[in-house]
Amino acid sequence: MKLDEVRELGEVYNGYTYFADGDLCVAKITPCFENGKGALAAGLTNGVGFGTTELHIVRPGPNIDQRFLFYVSIADDFRKLGESEMYGAGGQKRVDESFIKDWMPPLPPIDTQRRIVRFLDEKTARIDGLIEKKRALLDRLAEKRQALLTRAITKGLNPDAAMKPSGIDWLGDIPAHWDVKRFRFTARLISGSTPTTTVPEYWNGEIPWISPKDVKTDELFSSADRVTEYAVSDYGLKLHEDDHAIIVIRGMILARKVPVAVARGRYTINQDMKVIQSKGDVTPEFFQMYLSSIESFLFTLVAEAGHGTKALRTDVLSDVPVLLPPIEEQRSLTATLTRNREETDDAVEKVRSSIEGLAEYRSALITAAVTGQIAELR
Repeated sequence: MKLDEVRELGEVYNGYTYFADGDLCVAKITPCFENGKGALAAGLTNGVGFGTTELHIVRPGPNIDQRFLFYVSIADDFRKLGESEMYGAGGQKRVDESFIKDWMPPLPPIDTQRRIVRFLDEKTARIDGLIEKKRALLDRLAEKRQALLTRAITKGLNPDAAMKPSGIDWLGDIPAHWDVKRFRFTARLISGSTPTTTVPEYWNGEIPWISPKDVKTDELFSSADRVTEYAVSDYGLKLHEDDHAIIVIRGMILARKVPVAVARGRYTINQDMKVIQSKGDVTPEFFQMYLSSIESFLFTLVAEAGHGTKALRTDVLSDVPVLLPPIEEQRSLTATLTRNREETDDAVEKVRSSIEGLAEYRSALITAAVTGQIAELR
C-alpha cells in the first residue's frame, strides 16, 4: 500500500473509501480481485486513510488476528469463491459487498491463528527473498544483453579493428571501414491505418494488422488483430509482403520503451506504427538491432502528443545517424547477436518459470495453512 500522498480531510471526505490502521482492504473489481490485490492498512498518518471506491474494507473483530485475516483474504479458496459471486460484464465485474458480509472464513482459536501467522510470515519472507533475487537476475540478464547489443552494433565484433571518429559525440569511435548516413538516406518511413470497425467484413481475416500492443518481441509473424483481403482492396490498407523493421511512433509505451521489431510475411500496420523500408544499405535485422541499441538516444525524440499520449518525432528521426557496416558484416553481426539473444532468452525463460513456480508454491502454502491442511499448525 502506497502511503506517500497526504491530503486534507476535506479533500477526501466525500468520494473516497475510508479505512484505518488494522483494516483489511480488498480490491473489488476484476482482475484485481482475482489477482489477490489487497493490503493490511498500517502506519497511516493519524491512523486513517482514504482510497479508491473500488475497495471493500473489512475490520477484524476481537477474536481475529488481523494478519491471519489478511492471509485468508489472499488464499485461493476466498478468491475463487468471490470470483464465482462477481456481477457485471467484461472488465467491470465486481465482488458485491454482500459477499464480504456473508463471508464465513474458517477461524481457529486466536492462539492457532497467531501460530499460523508466524509460520506464514517466516515462510513467505523466505520465498519473497528468493523471488527478489531472481528478479534481480532478470535485470542483470537484460543489462548484459543490452550492453552486448550496443557494443557489437556500434563497435563491431572485432576488438582489433582499426577505429575512426564517427563525428557524433554519443556514438564515439566506430570501425574505420564503416560508413555513417542520416536515416533519411537509408530508409523511408511508411505509415499505416485502421479500417473502420463498422464494416465487419474488414476484420477477422488472415492478414496480421500490427499495432503497438503486438511489438513485444524482436520478430513478429502474427498479431492479435487480423484483417481480410477485402480490407486491403476496399479500404486501401497498405499491404507489406517483404521483411521490414517496424517501429512504434505513438502511444504511452514510449514513456518507457521504443519498441522495434522485424515483421515477417504478409502484414499491415496501424497508424501508431511505421514500416522502415530500407533503401538497400541496411538489412531489416540490422535496423532493428541498431535502433534498439540506441534506445536511450531515441527517448530524447519522444514528445507529448494529443490526449496526453507520447509520440516519437519522426521529423527528427530522419536526421538520426545510422551506422553502415558492409552488408555481409551486418548479416554476420545480426546472426551472432541473434544466437546470443536466443541463449539469453532461454536463460530468462528459466528464471521466469522459477519465479512462477515460487509464486504458485507461496499461494498454495498460504491456502494450506489457513484452511487447516498443515497438521503441525492445527
